[in-house]
Amino acid sequence: MKIVGNVENTVFRNPDNGYSVVNLSYNNKKITVVGAIPEVYEGQMLELVGDFVVNKKFGEQFKVDEAKIVEPTTLPAIEKYLSSGLISGIGPVTAKKIVEEFGADTLEILAFNPVKLSKVRGISKQKALEISNAYNEMKGMQSTIMFLQSHYITTNMAIKIYNIYKENTIEIVKNNPYQLIEDVDGIGFATADKIALKVGLDLYGENRIKAGLVYTLKTASEREGHTYLPTSNLIDNCLEILNYTADERCMVEKCVEYLQIEGMVKNFTHHGEDVTMLSKFYFQEKYISKKLNKLSYNQFDEKFNFIDNINFYQRVHNIQLNGEQTDAVLNSLTKGASIITGGPGTGKTTIVRCILEMFKQQNKRVLLCAPTGRASKRLSETSGIEAKTIHRALEVNQNEGEGFFHRNENNPLDADVVIVDEMSMVDASLFYHLLKALRSTARIIMVGDKDQLPSVGAGNVLRDLIESKTIHTTYLINIYRQGNDSLIISNAHLINSGKMPVISNSSKDFFFIEGKDLVANSETVVDLVTSRLPKYFKYKPEEIQVLAPMKAGPCGIDNLNKRLQFTINPHFTGAEIATEFTKFHVGDKIMQIVNNYEMTFVKYEANGTTQEGSGVFNGDIGYITKIETDTHEMTVRFDDNRICVYSPADLYQITLAYAITIHKSQGSEFDCVVIPLVPGAPIIITRNLLYTAITRAKKAVVIVGSKQILARMIHNNYTAKRYTLLKDFLIEDFAENQ
Repeated sequence: MKIVGNVENTVFRNPDNGYSVVNLSYNNKKITVVGAIPEVYEGQMLELVGDFVVNKKFGEQFKVDEAKIVEPTTLPAIEKYLSSGLISGIGPVTAKKIVEEFGADTLEILAFNPVKLSKVRGISKQKALEISNAYNEMKGMQSTIMFLQSHYITTNMAIKIYNIYKENTIEIVKNNPYQLIEDVDGIGFATADKIALKVGLDLYGENRIKAGLVYTLKTASEREGHTYLPTSNLIDNCLEILNYTADERCMVEKCVEYLQIEGMVKNFTHHGEDVTMLSKFYFQEKYISKKLNKLSYNQFDEKFNFIDNINFYQRVHNIQLNGEQTDAVLNSLTKGASIITGGPGTGKTTIVRCILEMFKQQNKRVLLCAPTGRASKRLSETSGIEAKTIHRALEVNQNEGEGFFHRNENNPLDADVVIVDEMSMVDASLFYHLLKALRSTARIIMVGDKDQLPSVGAGNVLRDLIESKTIHTTYLINIYRQGNDSLIISNAHLINSGKMPVISNSSKDFFFIEGKDLVANSETVVDLVTSRLPKYFKYKPEEIQVLAPMKAGPCGIDNLNKRLQFTINPHFTGAEIATEFTKFHVGDKIMQIVNNYEMTFVKYEANGTTQEGSGVFNGDIGYITKIETDTHEMTVRFDDNRICVYSPADLYQITLAYAITIHKSQGSEFDCVVIPLVPGAPIIITRNLLYTAITRAKKAVVIVGSKQILARMIHNNYTAKRYTLLKDFLIEDFAENQ
């Protein structure tokens, strides 16, 4: 039988298979509908084909065989439909005004006579046209959205797919849904595979196998930082994804050859081992190697008495550089490419200041940059001159898609010298784009801590550069920045050398709170952030950052974020935006978790001027400053004063950030850091994870957990192997140039 009713609410939804339990108004009564139903909003109308059944536990239900969304007809339903968030520019307040003005003619006015909308208070003629365009575009793509929803894709993701493929969406998805993996951020192999099998594509088809191989390589780069895989590992992993047996291995091996012919991958023998890598990583690591080798051969023997000038700088600033620090300055001044590496307090900032003064005397144009907004802001503060994020320095080109920059080999940076701080965070792709934008006569100085966690993105750039021994590297060992009563820096170095930290009751900046029960420890963390640290040490909650090793569990960031949000920023009343997993309020601390090169922003400079641009990046932290109930848009101010507006479709890109993982904290610095210790696998709970967390603190560190886990982490010097070829490429290119 067929029924039509208005959605009252969704009781349960499983996004993996589209199965939902929905309360529907039908014939003036509420009925419960169960089955594969598209993602719907309150007030939408559903046309359903199925039968009424009796569930032993829940009573009468309507079990769905087919479901589709239809336009509403009653005034309350039209109002709910308009305020659902589907139509940009209309929220609950505006929807009510429009329906009160036009009644049953509302949808016809929206579609065919938008000028009349300007009669409604608060809607200009320009906004009326924008609303009408949004409505008509939504109607035009509705059948496509419903098709995608019937294939286990959420509304927001369906809209995202439609915006990429437009009217070709259904054709592409039917013919080769695996293309979604390449083109659409957030679509994985499992989702594409479900669609493919549902539309009847061959389980052993070439497209499926090639998609499995590419997905395996992409996943290895995104989750584990590999730029290549041994081909045997690649095929083993791909067989598992495809659910093939060992007997079908030859088909997968053959598709590696096809991908090589198509240019998607590079498959070759390296040091006696058969390896496969995505072509982009091959070309990126090759380019990095060749460019750095060329730069490293640039020698600058200008008529400039470096030693005398360094000595003069020391007298003026009343400092004394030791031998290794002087070497770092001299290498930076005379070599085309150089590295300065050392832990906290070893004088990296002092060296950079001296280098800047030397280049200033030579009238050299210097660019200071760092991978994140927080890191660049800190670099600006410590150096006294403007520093930029690498993305901002390269000038993101939002019109050409992800990864494209205005600055490149055809439009190089206006800099004689580029200094990159927090180099351990820089992945292969970002470094490739930076080097492309360097003039052949430029100098690059890379500053970082080799013992920090490697970059979140693919590659192991700093470690590969150092271990290749092809780039002039200065190791800073002696500690200078350490107050008499401070333990943060000295304990960080103790931990990095495999020794237990000094734990003293008289310490003012390094604390250890014993706790073996994870639930109790999570309570302690919340109490520290919201009560004890603000009360006794006058830290504001926004100056405190919880850094956790993992996401799950009582002391994982998922649970801690919910607890901290509830305590710090409950907002029981007022505007909120809810996603499947999170509710966001004004005042919430959030983090961007993917690179979005197209997100526009307005940046407020210290001198009162504003600058417009685009690009928000993985790891950027900010606060929600405004939520529009009409449009469901959310305004966020990031730490470097960029202001961005998020639409409902953008919300998957952010998460609460009262607690973040230690990996996500790289390149950042916080006044006070709280670190809950948790048991875990040796490949996760490591020494450099703890070292990275401690070195994020400027003024105070509080560790909560058991001394047993603390000792286990300190003595676990495991470093996950990253499959990269940059080190070998550097050595090979260096040998060729001898």
